[in-house]
Amino acid sequence: MPVLQQVIPLYLRAGLTTLEITMNSAGAKDMIRYAREHFPTELNVGAGTVCTIEDLDRALDAGAQFIVTPILNKQVIKTCVKEGVPVFPGAYTPTEIYKAWSLGAAMVKIFPATALGPSYIKDVKAPLPNIKLLPTGGVGLENIHLFRQAGADGYGIGSQLFDKTLIQEQNWKALSHHFESFHKAVSKVPPL
Repeated sequence: MPVLQQVIPLYLRAGLTTLEITMNSAGAKDMIRYAREHFPTELNVGAGTVCTIEDLDRALDAGAQFIVTPILNKQVIKTCVKEGVPVFPGAYTPTEIYKAWSLGAAMVKIFPATALGPSYIKDVKAPLPNIKLLPTGGVGLENIHLFRQAGADGYGIGSQLFDKTLIQEQNWKALSHHFESFHKAVSKVPPL
């Protein structure tokens, strides 16, 4: 966990407090467990890319506090709702979005948001204003305010937030500034 030992404190110092670890990452269970054990009150740790009940069981066993899926799996959603675990299922069409929300999603992950952009969020929110939408895929510093203006209730930011080059180079100072830029961008986004 040497990278996590370096990255998480920088992440927290920047003011960021929610972290999703994808289940298709090598050592995902160990990373979730490490983050939960070492930052039990400072960090909200969830599991992403949860596609099956088996994925869900592994994630919950590791201590995941929330679940994110790239797909709509009724069994995963219902199990999370029953267990009181917030779930953010992936959906794309208005029918999928409505179904995910009806099954008990805390928010519905719109993935990939890149293809249709902020205008898609606005278009979906027009007839479905009460459904909370969480765009992911392509959300970054240059467009986060546009997603908020369109009605996004939150954001899933992955590769743009965790700059692989900075991490591989172990450029912790630059990564810290990078995290701070995201925190400032999110903080400047006006509420709806």
